[in-house]
Amino acid sequence: MSKKMIAPSILAADFANLQRDIEMVNESDADWFHIDIMDGVFVPNISFGMPVLKAISKHAKKTIDVHLMIVDPDRYIQTFADLGSNVLTVHYEACTHLHRTLQAIKAAGMKAGVALNPHTNVSLLENVINDIDLVCIMSVNPGFGGQSFIENTYNKVKQLKALINEKGASTLIEIDGGVNDKNAKDLVDAGADVLVAGSFVFKSEDQKKTITNLSSVANS
Repeated sequence: MSKKMIAPSILAADFANLQRDIEMVNESDADWFHIDIMDGVFVPNISFGMPVLKAISKHAKKTIDVHLMIVDPDRYIQTFADLGSNVLTVHYEACTHLHRTLQAIKAAGMKAGVALNPHTNVSLLENVINDIDLVCIMSVNPGFGGQSFIENTYNKVKQLKALINEKGASTLIEIDGGVNDKNAKDLVDAGADVLVAGSFVFKSEDQKKTITNLSSVANS
């Protein structure tokens, strides 16, 4: 079984001490950096822009997983590649020509991800699943950190895993929102490969220990 990965969400970090928090993730058992880019249009919140991502990339020593919660993501694909993104995830709901967007992300040298809002059915990915490197299932409504986990997520993960297996795809399943040490094992058992954890990591007393713990629960 391949290692299940932990991706701390930098949205929950201390923005006044961003470099410190990035160094913490570098030194921890985390596998990826998860970075949310929000435009205030697709979701009712605004987060990092290009200069902050550039600063993060300069210090980050692990895979940079960028989650675009923005309208018209195609405009910025090359920009995000230039800023050091390794995985670029766009929202299914924001892409009119999803297949074309996925091809453009790959052509720019990144892995291509697709995020699904809680109400979006995984069956909509049936025709493109072989072109997708990662599907990010939103287990909260996107836009704000610290929300409670939506229980239907387990069913969605199982459905998606079945689709991936049926199509012989090698797509990874990422869960974003409300992940903690209580639901990590159930998510992995349902088929998850990457767990994004924000508040759970950054609001804990000992962040590195929390990451180590979460990783050992996910890989137990």
